[in-house]
Amino acid sequence: MNRQTLGWALIALLLGGAGGYLVAHYTGHNGAARDAAMDPDGRKALFYRNPMNPAITSPVAAQDEMGMDYIPVYAEHSEVGMAEPTGTVSIDPVTVQNIGVRTATAERQALSRQIRAVGRVDFDEERLSRLHPKTEGWIEELYIDKTGEQIGKDTILLSIYSPQLVTSQQEYLLALNSLDALKESPYEEIRSGAEQLVTSARERLELLDVPEHQIRELEHTRKIKKNLHIHSPFDGVIMNIGAREGQFVTPATELYKIADLSRVWVFADVYENEVSWIQVGDPVDMKLAAIPGKVFTGRVGYIYPYAEEKTRTIKVRLEFANPDQLLKPDMFADVTIHAQRKVDAIVIPSEAVIRSGEREQVFVVREPGKFEPRTVRLGVSAQGLVQVLEGVSAGEEVVTSSQFLIDSESKLREATGKMLETMSSGQGGGDDQGHH
Repeated sequence: MNRQTLGWALIALLLGGAGGYLVAHYTGHNGAARDAAMDPDGRKALFYRNPMNPAITSPVAAQDEMGMDYIPVYAEHSEVGMAEPTGTVSIDPVTVQNIGVRTATAERQALSRQIRAVGRVDFDEERLSRLHPKTEGWIEELYIDKTGEQIGKDTILLSIYSPQLVTSQQEYLLALNSLDALKESPYEEIRSGAEQLVTSARERLELLDVPEHQIRELEHTRKIKKNLHIHSPFDGVIMNIGAREGQFVTPATELYKIADLSRVWVFADVYENEVSWIQVGDPVDMKLAAIPGKVFTGRVGYIYPYAEEKTRTIKVRLEFANPDQLLKPDMFADVTIHAQRKVDAIVIPSEAVIRSGEREQVFVVREPGKFEPRTVRLGVSAQGLVQVLEGVSAGEEVVTSSQFLIDSESKLREATGKMLETMSSGQGGGDDQGHH
């Protein structure tokens, strides 16, 4: 007998926690509890509890000192006689309105996303050149001697004296002279050998980066040049000069670092949960505080296949045209990636989801005033919506506000149901023991 009394008290305490707010509104009018006790399905109340102090219970209908009816507690069943899903909560319409319950309908639609990040302007690595001499020698004259200087393609950068280059010119002249002497030879093999010697000597000069105009000048004048020129391979900006006049240089010496800034790369760090939206080719808008009022348009060029260890972000390379060279390396910018990937999905508002750490849950409206808890499996999210992979179907209505109050009441109902089952089995066992 003591065990059963203790059980009823525990149930009453459970129901009096977070659900007390709902209970107080549910029984706010005198006589409401009496009407609730008259169950249309003929169910008998298990017990009655005080509306203001759930620890006080009664086996029969009663009123407290303020004249408020005790609340009957039933075992929940559905309209067809089957048990309701565990944790289902029924609330009268007045209470629903008072606690501000709002709902939204799960819909099927195409989900897309805009991703915002901070970017850093950098060189286009495909338009960056580091010039090294192909042979040892001495710098005779620097024609371009200032960093930051704008140069065009084929601009003469410097002249270099190299004994190897002089020797290669001599070999080429000997081959030319030999061809002139043997071109009238009646023997084809001799003429062919002289022509091949000229070709190989000329290729050697080209491989040593002797410019075309100096090779032609050598062929015309037949005079060896002491100094040979090194030219710029493209239009660009001098970023670094690695040698000065009179300096002895080797193939390991970087003479110039030249960058073509007509196109630039921008590196942006994107969070792991956003990278799945991005694809190569997606359009990008970019704004810079240093260039107010101007929007640059570009595209996603590459998504790096690894995450940054410290930030746990994925680096994305963006490509922009820069004809006016307003974009300068190491500038910071705000970028917006317009992800073109679209997901055909069943979506609900993100605020409808209750995240407990172990699972995600929503409350589905089964009928007016009746809310069923459901565990859901979620997919991608965007624009305040989240994809539901399992748990909710299109057209179903979910709770988007005050669901935490409903969740508290649901947990109490679930706990009450479990305790009633335990007490019912315990009471049956006790009767058998009593007969013995």
